[in-house]
Amino acid sequence: MLADARRTGIVAAVARERVVKVSDLAEMFGVSLMTVRRDIEALDDAGLVQKIHGGAKLPGGAGTHEPGFELKSTQALAEKRAIAAEAAAQARDGMAIGLSAGTTTWALAKQLCQRANLTIVTNSVKIADVFATAGSKLPVILTGGERTPSDALVGPIATQSVRSLHLDLLFLGVHGVDAEAGFTTPNLLEAEMDRALIAAARKVVVLADHTKWGTVGMSTIAALEEVDEVISDDGLGAEAQRTLRDRVGRLRLVPASGADPSPGPAIHPTGNPSDNATPGSRS
Repeated sequence: MLADARRTGIVAAVARERVVKVSDLAEMFGVSLMTVRRDIEALDDAGLVQKIHGGAKLPGGAGTHEPGFELKSTQALAEKRAIAAEAAAQARDGMAIGLSAGTTTWALAKQLCQRANLTIVTNSVKIADVFATAGSKLPVILTGGERTPSDALVGPIATQSVRSLHLDLLFLGVHGVDAEAGFTTPNLLEAEMDRALIAAARKVVVLADHTKWGTVGMSTIAALEEVDEVISDDGLGAEAQRTLRDRVGRLRLVPASGADPSPGPAIHPTGNPSDNATPGSRS
């Protein structure tokens, strides 16, 4: 395939998927990783895509575009499954667990629905459906509110419903992660709801695959320093890893293959191993 035709195909793939990986494009077009990287660099120079670590995304700064749940649920599947498996291991009997809306938290719900002695609080209709469809016996508290394109329930009713609750652990899905903007979403009301969930939780764990790094939504949910832990996959770039280890309580990286999802001891900013089993609390 000629370079022009291949680059046209890359632009089309980015427009369709929002974020694409170098490895996926190389397989799609039957060329080497280096060839795809050169194509992305040329397209980035032309302003047609934006180069990110390991791939490309739609160009532009802070965005208000919010992809629908069905589209997002088809992206980075192996990474999301591996992250969900690592997160599920932190759920302990007797805990009240918050699950914000999102496709990675939805994957986590599938891991938790066969558990016993947990209470689930969520603002996601999709997540509540996972427990109902599986015939789970766990109590699930679903907030009210207005529905967003990502099937989150938001607005005054939703935020008010969680302000009197106390969660042991919150698993938070995000649209983007950035060194300056922090954890972000394109939806202002969803950011407000996520902040209410954070305020209700003793410990906050962000679930974000590597494609979220460098993506900035219009509204900041929280600064990097405001969460206790981030679980991501081993596709996360070295610079992103350094930034998160410096500014987040813990960073856990899991293999995207989903095999052996336990990455060993988490790393504190000091570089010392931490106890993976004991939930922390935010000061």
